[in-house]
Amino acid sequence: MKICVLPGDGIGPEVTEEAVKILAALGDFTFVYGDIGYDAYQQIGSSLPDETLQKIADADATLFGAVTTPPNIPNYESPILKLRQHFDLYVNLRPCKTLPIEISHEGIDMDIVRENTEGLYSRRERVEDNGDTAITERVITRKGSERIIRYAFELAKNNGRKTVTIVHKANVLRATCGLFREVALEVANDYPNIEMNEQIVDACAMQLIKNPGQFEVIVTTNLFGDILSDAASMLVGGLGVAYSGNIGEHAAVFEPVHGSAPKYVGTHNANPLATILAARLMLEHIGMDAEAKQLQTAIEQVLQDGNVTPDLGGSCTTQQVTEHILEALQ
Repeated sequence: MKICVLPGDGIGPEVTEEAVKILAALGDFTFVYGDIGYDAYQQIGSSLPDETLQKIADADATLFGAVTTPPNIPNYESPILKLRQHFDLYVNLRPCKTLPIEISHEGIDMDIVRENTEGLYSRRERVEDNGDTAITERVITRKGSERIIRYAFELAKNNGRKTVTIVHKANVLRATCGLFREVALEVANDYPNIEMNEQIVDACAMQLIKNPGQFEVIVTTNLFGDILSDAASMLVGGLGVAYSGNIGEHAAVFEPVHGSAPKYVGTHNANPLATILAARLMLEHIGMDAEAKQLQTAIEQVLQDGNVTPDLGGSCTTQQVTEHILEALQ
């Protein structure tokens, strides 16, 4: 297996290095490194070089760290958004499950499935009226809606789930969310053994706090999914254990959800678990289910023993967390 590693900016190189150690202990991988992010932009003039795109295309899967996206650089675009659209990584999968730590709520086991290439992240923006009006277009298509909703139902069917919750704002966004909801009702007819629920996005946010155990699979549009999945991560431990997969037909990129956190660079306090959990999800994707389960068991053992970084109440360094996981794997 060939794995492309994109360390990126800030703590990205530190946490991806730890995940690579874990992967090397679990399988016979070839690791190929690529440039991405603001550091790459400063050094070579591109935040997502063509060479990196080719490395991703040639790999079986990609592990991505984190990037800095400065808001004050004209014409600078987020490389992860460009990457998602270039490879048509239309699925963003965010598992959210109870972990054996004190701050994690009990009884949570959900997958949040987010459309990953259109919506308000379609990169269609403009400024009018001499800079006094800014417009972003929200793009929702039948094709984009159908494939992400069908992915969610297939995920539910394959994992023995009984419900899929469609989240939208069709009472206000009648054209865009209206189309998303319409397609959802059509797709649901093909899965008579799975119950389709629907919730308005603000009601869903409230229910995530009130009764998160009701959800099994949530499927929604790009921005809504981004916000809801970050909120849900706080129910099980926060961004230090939040991870995702960007999945398409011909490529897949797995990443921690946290940012580049430059203030933690070199402190050895960065939590590597989100990246290591992303690597676990990657193992599942490439068919290494036994190794993925082995890694999940080791991570849970380390969490239960309290061998974690300060953000989770422990005193371990970034590297010590990895050492404990490697010991648990043995």
